[in-house]
Amino acid sequence: MKMTLDHVFILVEPEAKVADLLLEHGFREGPRNTHPGQGTANRRFYFTNGMLEFLWVQDANEARNGPGQSLHFSERAEDPAASPFGIIFVSRQDNANPEMPFPGWHYQPDYFPPPKGFHVGANSENLLEPLCFYVPFQDPGVPRPQPERNSQRITEVAISTPSTDTHGTLALASGCDRLSIQSASEHRMEIMLDHRALGHTQDFRPAMPLILHW
Repeated sequence: MKMTLDHVFILVEPEAKVADLLLEHGFREGPRNTHPGQGTANRRFYFTNGMLEFLWVQDANEARNGPGQSLHFSERAEDPAASPFGIIFVSRQDNANPEMPFPGWHYQPDYFPPPKGFHVGANSENLLEPLCFYVPFQDPGVPRPQPERNSQRITEVAISTPSTDTHGTLALASGCDRLSIQSASEHRMEIMLDHRALGHTQDFRPAMPLILHW
């Protein structure tokens, strides 16, 4: 496959107080960030090969009317039935194929210099499904953070959704390494670190739909 998993996010309440639960289990937090024009902000936990991002709507007007309006972050945040998840893929270093890995549209955020932008899955209008982003370039043209990372490696991410994959985007996305997407009665994300080497499991529900294994 031409893409690899970069990171995942969970849309949560403003300021992402739920992220403190990870701090209580000894995980280290990286630098926070905002997304001009998108109306969102985040808290981030970096691992050796990826990141878990907690995203929230910081400016509802910007989210509804800015260049990221078709991502429907405000609508997702307000709808308890909507998927709170997003999956970000990046191009493999050796990939020279300009074709996109799933059907979708070009999103040009304010925080990337044109024409560098995201390819967003065609399922973005279906609020029941996770948002899928593909980054078709290696250098975004903006400074990249070099944060301190947690020592664990993300070895598997499993996402559940009550949707029936209306656009076929999820079927194509789930062919990526370390990722599986399945149909279930509720939204849920499970992340496995280091193949569960320490035998720890923490279910963060109902505070947020996340189960972490390490």
